[in-house]
Amino acid sequence: MLAHFRMFARYNAWANRLVYDAAAVLSDADYRSDQGAFFKSLNGTFNHLLVADRIWMRRFTGEGPQPTALDQILHDDFASLRQARVAEDARIVGFFDRLTIEQAAANMSYRSLLAAASATTQPMAEAILHCFNHQTHHRGQVHMILTRLTGEAPALDLAIYQRRRGMGLA
Repeated sequence: MLAHFRMFARYNAWANRLVYDAAAVLSDADYRSDQGAFFKSLNGTFNHLLVADRIWMRRFTGEGPQPTALDQILHDDFASLRQARVAEDARIVGFFDRLTIEQAAANMSYRSLLAAASATTQPMAEAILHCFNHQTHHRGQVHMILTRLTGEAPALDLAIYQRRRGMGLA
């Protein structure tokens, strides 16, 4: 289980690098344009992904920033958002490198931003799986936006990452 979590943390960082590289060539107008995704634009979706990761990492560790809304714009300019993404991905990888099987198996309790009146308790391993699945879900929206704006987007399949990692390329 821990090996899978560590792989997903590195895959997450790799996939984020690819979509940020692809978005870096867009005009500011395209980057901010409403493309019909849940968080509208690349700017909104990238910020949401960072918000969600910070929320989950705070739940897992008890440390770090605590965003106040799922649609909060943490960084309105691409360069500072990208820098924050790289730092958060390094934080995520570091956390999973240190995570023990006992920690992953333990129950954790937290309050959702959307339903703060009641606490949720679940095994940390289940919450971790949700965290990685959430990233993949919204990166799929990023992929759709990039495809719509540029006609292509990077291949983000886990199998591609695994093959590239096996060749020392990821």
